[in-house]
Amino acid sequence: MKTLVVNCGSSSLKYQLFDMQTEELVARGGVERIGTDSACLRHNSFGVGKITIRSGIPDHRVAIGDMMDALTDREYGVMKDVKEIGAVGHRVVHGGERFSDSVLIDDDVINTIRECVPLAPLHNPLNLMGIEACRDVCPGVPQVAVFDTAFHQTMPRHVYLYAIPYEYYEKYGLRRYGFHGTSHAFVASRAAEMLGRPLEDLKMITAHLGNGSSMTAIKDGKSLETSMGLTPLNGLMMGQRSGDIDPAAVLFLADKVHSDAQGVIELLNRKSGLLGVSGVSSDMRDVEKAAAEGNERAAIAHEMFAYRIKKYIGTYTASMGGLDVVVFTAGIGENDASVRWEACQGLDFLGLELDQERNESPEAQKVISSDNSRVKVLVIPTNEELMIARETIRFVNNNGNGKKKKK
Repeated sequence: MKTLVVNCGSSSLKYQLFDMQTEELVARGGVERIGTDSACLRHNSFGVGKITIRSGIPDHRVAIGDMMDALTDREYGVMKDVKEIGAVGHRVVHGGERFSDSVLIDDDVINTIRECVPLAPLHNPLNLMGIEACRDVCPGVPQVAVFDTAFHQTMPRHVYLYAIPYEYYEKYGLRRYGFHGTSHAFVASRAAEMLGRPLEDLKMITAHLGNGSSMTAIKDGKSLETSMGLTPLNGLMMGQRSGDIDPAAVLFLADKVHSDAQGVIELLNRKSGLLGVSGVSSDMRDVEKAAAEGNERAAIAHEMFAYRIKKYIGTYTASMGGLDVVVFTAGIGENDASVRWEACQGLDFLGLELDQERNESPEAQKVISSDNSRVKVLVIPTNEELMIARETIRFVNNNGNGKKKKK
């Protein structure tokens, strides 16, 4: 079955088409800067060729139409007709408390996702636009929503609640939700396979480190705790996000820079993190280059980033009562040996020891801990799109009977 995976971001569209009989990636593509004159779709059909379609794509609906045109293009496409698509999987950022698993999309599900818009105002409306556009161009084709938040719905109440008046949780759903759940679930499962052990027997920490970063403690095969909270702003230091900060700092900054709270939140989301501290870039590669050239702020930014990873490793080890595995994934986690090295230094008291040569080796998927290390440390490339495709097939095959809602 050909399965299309769609991911609508704030100004982007990414998609991949899989043949799920073999899990082969057939085609992929995307659009960046939707709504600007420079927006164009770049499409790659593997074994066939690449194509670029138009510029100045005004919105996500047009982008999805262009995606379908590319997939069925006479010269560069991989299908004669969109009817060859057997199912569509959508990344949806926020499912609130309603969804503890992926779900087959119907009108009720769409309305429920819409109810979650206040929790993810920048993402859920665009996820909905992608769903509705795909329903228009692929009528009758089953579609599945795979939620960033669903994997973390196993967190116990004492972990996900904030220490605020309980009525605000009951009225508004104000609590920790967590994100990157699809990535954390994928690499955790792959780590168990690599080690030849049941996932349920492992105490594991997964570190998804990219422009957006989060860490998760996984015990008994379930998310016990994760670093992001109500929104993706909480937790680790990131490319442009501050991560953990005293809430009173929002009012302090609002007074000092003559802004309102929303203006400060924008600053913490867009102008902080690696970018704000280094003054150089939100890209770790640029930060490391500047640090090597003697830029002190860049060096401090790098040190802060690695230190906070280490801090979460210690915290989550305590939460789980031990540690068996640490997994690094996503752009920085997969490619930056220096971050991994610094984040793991001084953790020998946990039985964690890296092997420098393994850490710096070119293999994409690898064990980087030493033979003497009791805690295994792995690098595993994430594949959220494949995970979404697998979830989509699972729910289509179950005819939607696997739909779960948290009561």
